[in-house]
Order: sequence, then structure tokens, then C-alpha cells
Amino acid sequence: MKFNRRNHKSAAATAQMSIGIRKAPKWWEKGLQPNMKEVMGAQDLADTLLNAGDKLVVVDFLSPGCGGCKALHPKICQLAEMNPDVQFLHVNYEEHKSMCYSLNVHVLPFFRFYRGAEGRLCSFSCTNATIKKFKDALTKYGADCCSLEPVKGLEEKELLALAANKDLSFAYTPKTEEPMPVALQDAKVIKTSRTSSSCPNTFSLLPLPLPLPLASTSHKAKQDSKSEVF
Repeated sequence: MKFNRRNHKSAAATAQMSIGIRKAPKWWEKGLQPNMKEVMGAQDLADTLLNAGDKLVVVDFLSPGCGGCKALHPKICQLAEMNPDVQFLHVNYEEHKSMCYSLNVHVLPFFRFYRGAEGRLCSFSCTNATIKKFKDALTKYGADCCSLEPVKGLEEKELLALAANKDLSFAYTPKTEEPMPVALQDAKVIKTSRTSSSCPNTFSLLPLPLPLPLASTSHKAKQDSKSEVF
């Protein structure tokens, strides 16, 4: 069998071209920074927010067919590079449409800011023309903070909506209020009583007036005798 070098080269070139085409990054995959991550599902989103601690998290909802998202993406990557302490999450609307419906995301591009115990800080739509809104939010909420309270993450109603969505494999157990210890209840009662006693707007009940004493029999007889004289 004769080896055809020309056919071999053309086949290799075709294979390289096909591999290059398959591996070509999409526009939303270009320029990504180490602090940028793609969300793989509802559980991934909830867990990432809870594990972020006091770090500011920006959730970016985008769609491959959204022209505004494509135009804004390079600037978001630049801002992510300038703010390495901020975690950026990308949610592909087309791949997670059902999840976005449960989160009430109906306009793109759309952003939500979360941080620690405060939970959701703000949410808004933004384009190239209104990029200042995004920069202002980064400046306002990007300052370092430390809280001893547990991380909030998604809101309770959002978690319940995700759990109720049959298209998602998301499990969530609603939080139940734990009973207050007896010692804390007693302390609360004492504090409340002290506060109410010192409050100037609290009105105490005045004692009822005592009944007038009845006239004695001798005094009544004197009055009767005087009336007879006159």
C-alpha cells in the first residue's frame, strides 16, 4: 500500500481545524478572571453564596443571545480583575431558565449583590450605557466587613421557590424557630418591665378615690332638729 503524504497532511490539517473550532471559547468564556465562576445549578448557587463568608458576591445573569450581555462582558471582566476580593458568578440564562424564573429574573443583563449576614444587598439591570450604576455598587458594597452572624445567602422565599420547582433537583428544609431558653425568657421579662417603668410615655393607673364617710346618727339628728326649729 502506497502512503500518500499529501492526503495525510490534508487530513491532519482538517483534524486540527475541527479541534480548533470545537475548542474556540464562547464570548462569555473569554477574559475570565480567577475570581469569576460559572454557576452549574441552583444547589451550586446556594452553596457558593453560603461558603463565601463576608466576601462580596456579584451574580451576573446573562444569555448567549443577549447583545447587551455580550457588549458588557469585557467590562465586567475588567472590573473583576480590578476587584480580586470580589467573587463574580455567571448564570447562563439559557441553560438555567427554570431556575431564573424561580428567582424572578426576567430581564438581561441582570445583577445581584450578596454579602455575608446581610444577604442580598441590591439588584438591578445594567448595560454599557449605565455601567456607572455597577461601579457605584462595587464601591459602596466592596469595602471589607466582618460579621459574627451566620451567612444568609439566598432569601428564604427564593429557597422555597427553588425547592418547589419540580424541574430542579434542589432540596431545602424551611427553618424553624428554636424555643428560647427559660433563663433568656426571664431576662427578657425583667428587661421589658424595667423599660416600661422608665418609659415616660407609659401611664400608670391612679388609685381610685376612697368613698366618703357616711354621716353619723347623732349628726343627722342635730340637722333634723335644726330644720324643725326653722
